[in-house]
Amino acid sequence: MDFAFTEDQQELFEYVKEFCDEKLKPFADETDRAHEYPWDKVALMREMDLFGIPIAEQYGGMELGFLEWAVIGELVSAGCTTTGAVYGAHMLAEYPIMYFGTEEQKEKYLTPLATGESIGAFGLTEPMAGSDAGSVRMTAIRDGDEYVLNGTKIFITNGGDAEIYIIIANARPDRGMRGVTAFIVEKGMEGFEFGKDEEKMAFKSLSNRELIFNDCRVPAENLLHKEGRGFQVTMETLRVGRIGMAIGAVGLAQVAYEAAVEYSLTREQFGERIANFQMIQYHLANMATELEAGRLLTYRAAWLKDQGLEFEKEAAMAKVKTSEVCGYVTSKAVQIHGGYGYCCDYPVERYMREAKLFEIVEGTSEIQRLVIANQLLKEARK
Repeated sequence: MDFAFTEDQQELFEYVKEFCDEKLKPFADETDRAHEYPWDKVALMREMDLFGIPIAEQYGGMELGFLEWAVIGELVSAGCTTTGAVYGAHMLAEYPIMYFGTEEQKEKYLTPLATGESIGAFGLTEPMAGSDAGSVRMTAIRDGDEYVLNGTKIFITNGGDAEIYIIIANARPDRGMRGVTAFIVEKGMEGFEFGKDEEKMAFKSLSNRELIFNDCRVPAENLLHKEGRGFQVTMETLRVGRIGMAIGAVGLAQVAYEAAVEYSLTREQFGERIANFQMIQYHLANMATELEAGRLLTYRAAWLKDQGLEFEKEAAMAKVKTSEVCGYVTSKAVQIHGGYGYCCDYPVERYMREAKLFEIVEGTSEIQRLVIANQLLKEARK
């Protein structure tokens, strides 16, 4: 992997960072406290053409790589974690259509997703199926030229606000995992409704809504890939999703680290700045080192994806490392702030609450370690 970005890449990243510093970061706390989906930030992202970074130009994208997508996602998340989460979840709808969709599906659905005209969401999790993706109970029974969907999805990021959904259901419940099938579903289809929007410990303005399907008829042409291949669609999408979670964690950890450094240079105790205290320097050194390790793991996973190489193990490594680093860095940022860090007047309090999400969604840290171990053993057997 070449660790040097090209001049064009650097110019792009600087352009995006300037946008994030001016349009996102100053309003991040306000966005969180609004308890409203950040449509104003979505509009700004749309104007910047940031929703279609790795999508082909013919479908409205920029035709760049997943490495560029990762770096930009990190910058967006550092500017506003809520907006960064929208950015990452949106890719979970784009990627499966990009990778498995027919030409007609790409023209109809990928184009508005790439331009940001429509927001996307990925519906996998159910009350009884989270980490065990092969155990979805939602059914999709073929009826002529349609599939009839029945069941419930929960914790769906962008749920209710998104217009285009990738829904994982089971078209052949008698076949178990081999019946799992993916569909493209549009908001407004009859029988498709929205339920509870979860009240969470953080990300207050990010929708995580229940999706309810009662005899929802979806045209057979909206079948994504092939019937019975939904588990493949899911696993391929989650691999990219793990990179998406990693960039969010890196962005959040970065802004928490910066807040800790800034505070340590201004806060005085015992007649001098606390940045001069050896123990504070110890914390900052560890925070910076761990953050950089997580960032490089993430960039490597994205780079491997762009090279067409296997990246499942690396994506899982990046996700587990960055999520735990994010928890560590944000916790230490609060500690360095002392009593002020526990108060809502300082953003590090929010950062610490937000960090926990990354150890849970898109596969818990425990599941990531299983994925990593399985890949390591597979490689050893070869």
